[in-house]
Amino acid sequence: MKNALITGSTKGMGRAIAIAFANEGLNVAICSRNEKELLDFKNELLGINAGIKVFAQVADGSNKVQLIDFAAAAQQQLGFIDVVVNNLGTFIPTSILDDADDTFTRQLNTNLMPTYELYRFFGKTMMGARTGHFFNICSVAALNPVVQAGSYSVTKYALLGLTKVMRLEMQEHGVKVTAVIPGSTLTDSWKDAVVDKNTMVLPEDIASAIINIYHMSAGANVDEIIIKPAPGQL
Repeated sequence: MKNALITGSTKGMGRAIAIAFANEGLNVAICSRNEKELLDFKNELLGINAGIKVFAQVADGSNKVQLIDFAAAAQQQLGFIDVVVNNLGTFIPTSILDDADDTFTRQLNTNLMPTYELYRFFGKTMMGARTGHFFNICSVAALNPVVQAGSYSVTKYALLGLTKVMRLEMQEHGVKVTAVIPGSTLTDSWKDAVVDKNTMVLPEDIASAIINIYHMSAGANVDEIIIKPAPGQL
């Protein structure tokens, strides 16, 4: 049985992705800062598929020490991690000149650092096994910067750049790397806005795309996939 590790896994896209992998029969490793949410979601996943293992650990993914502790414990409990979904992210809608003193650092530690560290943690093991898949959840802000979210756009540009480097480093070793680039997606980032879900990408759409890419033949890699709302960006 294969194993998937998902960050930012109890809400939004991460939640939908974890459910999709559970439905596919993969064991899943999930983390959250909120213990109750984490344990409730673990039980939900086991209810979806009682035949899988769910490893859940309280951890703040933006904290390097806690992140690596989670990764190491997941590997110890489940074995070889076949899929890593770097989904953890935060969106702070301010222009760079209006950023608080910690805005850029917070977004770097959430939107970029976890992917870099989990790549360093799992990359050589995957390389040695000549198998594995990294899915990095980027953003259309990495293609077209959003002036109202300047430092967010910068960190997502950096994440897309990191993804391209990862792909080049891994491609000769049989390890796949995919940049998933969503547009306006109905997650908690929109919780205070009045929106029509029929004009947005849903988290389940992202999960479905990832599962379809995961099932492709060993010789096929989707470098990047862009998923935008049919009526255009909000």
